[in-house]
Amino acid sequence: MSDGFKMLEKLQNGGKRLRRKPVIALALAGLMAGTALAVLPVLPPAAPVAAQSIFNHAPAEGFADLVENVMPAVISVEVNYKPVANLLQDGLSEQFTLPDLGPDNPFREFFDQFRGGGSDRPSPTPRSRAQGSGFIISPDGYAVTNNHVVANADQVTIRLSDGTEYEAKVVGTDPKTDLALLKINANDTLHYVEFSDKEPRVGDWVIAVGNPFGLGGTVTTGIISARERNIGSGPYDDFLQIDAPINRGNSGGPAFNLAGEVVGVNTAIFSPSGGSVGIGFAIPATIAKQVIGEIKEKGQVTRGWLGVQIQPVTEDIAESLGLAKAQGAIVADVTEGSPALEAGIKTGDTILEVNGEAVEDPRDLARKVALLAPGESATLSVYRGGKHEQVTVAIGIMPGDQELAARSSDGERPDSDRTRLGLQLVPSEDGRGVQIASVMPNSPAAQRGLRPGDVILEVGGIQVDDPNAVEAALERAAKNGQKGVLMLVRSGERQRFVAMPTASS
Repeated sequence: MSDGFKMLEKLQNGGKRLRRKPVIALALAGLMAGTALAVLPVLPPAAPVAAQSIFNHAPAEGFADLVENVMPAVISVEVNYKPVANLLQDGLSEQFTLPDLGPDNPFREFFDQFRGGGSDRPSPTPRSRAQGSGFIISPDGYAVTNNHVVANADQVTIRLSDGTEYEAKVVGTDPKTDLALLKINANDTLHYVEFSDKEPRVGDWVIAVGNPFGLGGTVTTGIISARERNIGSGPYDDFLQIDAPINRGNSGGPAFNLAGEVVGVNTAIFSPSGGSVGIGFAIPATIAKQVIGEIKEKGQVTRGWLGVQIQPVTEDIAESLGLAKAQGAIVADVTEGSPALEAGIKTGDTILEVNGEAVEDPRDLARKVALLAPGESATLSVYRGGKHEQVTVAIGIMPGDQELAARSSDGERPDSDRTRLGLQLVPSEDGRGVQIASVMPNSPAAQRGLRPGDVILEVGGIQVDDPNAVEAALERAAKNGQKGVLMLVRSGERQRFVAMPTASS
């Protein structure tokens, strides 16, 4: 469990179907590896009461009734991992050693805690532990938490707000959205909460409940500060930003609205210091509900797949293409054997809509396609060669993640030509495109991120295979009155479009 950007953990609590009472519990408890922080005793909450009227504003008397209703469904999650020796055998960890300190060393007692006692006693094989939060979503004991809380767990124990403990198993996880589904091994009917079907608004009250720093049953309140945050954690980032204080151990805990419904799953915080600074991030309920539903039904999440490499349409690219504004996603490459290739999608196409819904940027396109069912037909609106076209594609199943090995080329380079853009070019070694031998500092090419080793495949939609062809394409575009032209550039295993000026200035 990392201490950096993702510090989230799980909650404690169970209960029956929680009535829609004003509840806002949003406290996250941080996962702690190594020594476990002692959990403070928590008084058992009162039993859920009859539903009261739903508040549209914060009640003057506070949130106690709401918290009373939802608290039994919030759980603390304690995770044990395999002993270090076993992790070594599995290739999941590297062995580490602790210093051999003398009996008078002031740090001896501290390190003995990790050894399991004094140096005169045999050391047990160390185990890793972590703590987080979560919440129950059904009376038969299904519960939600973060993937990063239970990933590679050897044993999972959950604790309710009244102190009752149960063992739980991991039903399935989805690392791309950092969600996990647990099944609690209990014969009792448990209290549970439901996901909200309403889109939250910026400024709405939220209540976070969780297990920060292993303290258990902690409630904090705040508001939704922003929506659709991209924090760089994955391809489907779409977080709610909240200012209710959450800390390490809150990961996987719920953020409630005033109706006692879950509007988000607390997942990460931004914190230069490691503690709460009022910037937390939660997975929206609409995403969590869908992902958890698939995990429960299939054991995993199946996403739609198009099979294209895409990049944003910048102002420069939009001007080069003749688009009115910078919107959509331009196709930099089409994967062999992909649904996109079979449907006739081409490099250079700009995808503007999916089934009539506008595509804002590559991240938006990725989310829209991922939500489509494999085998479903989708209509893409693409901008190609100055015209709008409709392309029908049969969505495929997203393959597993693969690591792409970057290719490098060495050896002698033949005599080269230099373009007006500050590029020294040579024929590529595989005969496809023109390779960049050098880039002049502060040149138009350098300013746009071109580097030696990159290969120019197309200029203005025309394939090039020698340096003279690149220069000719630039001259032709300039004569046609174009201020810029698109170059298709391959860097390693990836391709992208670069909008280059037709003049050197």
